Parts: sequence; structure tokens; C-alpha cells
Amino acid sequence: MVVTAPGPDVRAVAGGRAAPEVAWEDRSVRLVRIRLGELGSVHSWELVTAVDGPGTRMTLFLSGCPLRCLYCHNPDTWRIRDGRLTDVAEVLTRVARYRHVFAATGGGLTVSGGEALMQPTFLGRILAGAKELGVHTTLDTSGYLGANASDVMLADTDLVLLDVKSGDPDTYRRVTGRDLGPTLRFGRRLSDAGIATWIRFVLVPGLTDDPDNVALVADYAASLPSVERVEVLPLHQMGREKWARCGIPYELADTRPPTAELTQRVRDQFAARGLLVF
Repeated sequence: MVVTAPGPDVRAVAGGRAAPEVAWEDRSVRLVRIRLGELGSVHSWELVTAVDGPGTRMTLFLSGCPLRCLYCHNPDTWRIRDGRLTDVAEVLTRVARYRHVFAATGGGLTVSGGEALMQPTFLGRILAGAKELGVHTTLDTSGYLGANASDVMLADTDLVLLDVKSGDPDTYRRVTGRDLGPTLRFGRRLSDAGIATWIRFVLVPGLTDDPDNVALVADYAASLPSVERVEVLPLHQMGREKWARCGIPYELADTRPPTAELTQRVRDQFAARGLLVF
């Protein structure tokens, strides 16, 4: 279920609502505020139930991502400049508006993307501000830019949704265009710090479904004591039209979602390692 909030300062976009745009100030002042994390590029936000973490959550989508995942359902978030310049105070005002909902449902704030760690200073201010409001915080990340997450930022993070897109380095590069190593190192850092982690794995027939590839992800997840659950996410094609609108060739246009039998086989591989699987 998606619930969108009213207000004259937002406009509807696919999947939620666009962030309010701040007035364009003197460029030098604006750049200083961006460096300080007072301003950031936001794609959209939405209120959701049963996804992106526990309870009802405000999910904030930041713009910018270094990966080019073949199955990305938000290619319109790839470039920072395509987002709306937004004041961190406005974000936190919006978060505060829903504190009673979060408290009643065990929910909170999830910061996603794109890749939220493309804007670490802005992200850090948002997470710190949410914690000051008593709101549960979740970071949804590929982990590729995990080195951008300071220890202070992680101290303000209650839960990390870590997208492990492949266990095989060659397959990971095929899926994302990047290296697997940074994601694995970030997951181990989270575990060493005792930060609750949910592993997410997107199941794509003919791309990530090889049993050996799944086994590598499952073994990795099972090696991290902080992993509370694994979510196997079957490929969907709901983002295909966005690729067309962005003028980007979509390589997986003819790939069908996995069958129920394939999805169960993959979930069983994770469960065999003693992991809680959804």
C-alpha cells in the first residue's frame, strides 16, 4: 500500500511524490550548503507499508547512483542533477509529521535511491535528525559506496537493507558494471559493528539464478551474525517504461519473472544455511 501526503509544495511523480525544490540562491552559497549537507538532491518520497523495513515507513529516494543495474526499476534516479535541490530541514519536518504513524506501526524512515551514499553528508544529517526525533532509521544501499559511511552515520542507523546483487564477481560486474568487493567489505563492517542487516537478492532468470551464484550469496549472508533475514525479490518489469522515457536501451525487456518453482528453489538455498527467508 502506498499513501501519499497532501501539500501544495509537492507534485506527483511515479512511485510517490516529488521533493519540494528550494529557491535557487546565489551559486556560491548554494555550493557551501551542499558541502555542509544542508541541501541535497532528492528524487521523491512515499509512505509505504510492508516494504523497505518494518512497519509503515517514509521512504526518501535520493538522486545519484554509481551502479547501472540491468534490472534497475528507477533509472531516473541515476544522475544527481536530475533530482530536486531540497533543504534537510524540510525533509525532517516531513519526517516529524508522521512520528505518530511510525510509533503506532513500529515503522520509521528509510533512505534509499539511487544510492543514498552518493550524498553522505546530506544523508548523515537526515539520519541524525531522524534519531533526534526518536524515529527508527533504515539505510537501503548496494554497499558499493560503503566507505562513504562514517562511524557516526552508522551509529545513527538502526537497520541496513544491503542489496547483494550477486555472489560471483563476474556476474556482479555483468549486473551492475562495478566490482563486488566493496559490497562484501561493507557487509562485514556492518556485522562487526552489530548493525542489524537484511540482505536483499534480486532473482533474475538467466542472470542471477545460477545455483552456484546463489550459494555464494547464501554463504556470505550466513557468515554475518548481524543478518536478521534475507529477502529474495523476483524480477518484475514495472520499471520498463522508465527506461524508455529516459531513452536508455533496456536489455532485460524480454526476460520473464521467475517461476514460483525457481523462486522457491532459491529461497530454499538460503534457508538451508539457517537463514530466515522471505
